[in-house]
Amino acid sequence: MRLVTYADAQGVHHAGALIDAGQAVLSLQGAQRELHGTPAAALASVLALIEGGESALDHARSLVARSPRAAVLPRSQVHLHAPIQPPPQMRDCSCFELHLRQSFAAARRLRAQRTPDPEATLAAMNTRADDRVIETFNRQPIYYKCNRFAVIGADDDVVWPSFSKSLDFELEFGCYIGKRTKDVRKDQARAHIAGYTIFNDISARDAQALEMPGMLGPAKSKDFDTANVMGPCLVTADEIENPYDLTMVARVNGEEWGRGSTSTMRWTFEEVIEHVSRSETLYPGEFLGSGTVGNGCGLEQLRSLKTDDVVELEVEGLGLLRTRITRPTQVTPT
Repeated sequence: MRLVTYADAQGVHHAGALIDAGQAVLSLQGAQRELHGTPAAALASVLALIEGGESALDHARSLVARSPRAAVLPRSQVHLHAPIQPPPQMRDCSCFELHLRQSFAAARRLRAQRTPDPEATLAAMNTRADDRVIETFNRQPIYYKCNRFAVIGADDDVVWPSFSKSLDFELEFGCYIGKRTKDVRKDQARAHIAGYTIFNDISARDAQALEMPGMLGPAKSKDFDTANVMGPCLVTADEIENPYDLTMVARVNGEEWGRGSTSTMRWTFEEVIEHVSRSETLYPGEFLGSGTVGNGCGLEQLRSLKTDDVVELEVEGLGLLRTRITRPTQVTPT
């Protein structure tokens, strides 16, 4: 199934499923009423559906299989939010070594460009701090906790943060935890994944350059409203035979900026779940991001976004997440 959270004309959120090759949305509660006469609590939201476990998901599948026409809405008539908005918890991991190495190299080149002799400055730069990050990355999964309230969906715009002049996208995908778990081994962790979605981790690069030397990870550079774009849907785990063999592509205004593959992940989600769940309970609906695939952001190419750019992130089997970059609406004082 391809589960979505959509808003109707009155702005009320509902759980649905993409059908007809993504051209229509089935209201799950509407289908329930049409076929069974009464609503079901597990269909109140995508999160409630995940919390309901396999029996709830199987029931939703039966509704999708029948898809009564009275419960079907044209995709163009609904507003898609993130599949779970907000998720109970968010962690963004770093699972792609190529992205780290290329981003560190690009950041050094940017710093060097501000000096009288960029090439000499670049050659003389100390890389020990970057090397320590790579060493830690290869020793264990690393991650930071995101602002879950900054999550938006496929039909929402990113609003450029007031404190930044350099904005970037990041091509990621991620998984949702399907059931409460603690101290789970990696060989058992796949059963705890409910499904996957595309994640665009919008980053204010100038703010990130200022705060990362503080050694506490990214903060304001990724914590601003509309920074975490997810969607267009939650593809249930049974639909993805091998999550580690998916092509990932990023385009800006139709031009391809980067391409990679989930096959290059140093850490799998199962390994991340094993690490994170040590002496820590994970709950249904929690989200784990993959981190950026190599070649999956503008920084790696010394490029940045502009106002009104349209970013398209495509992950094989998960769909396409399209996002417009906007500026804040100017309000005239009264």
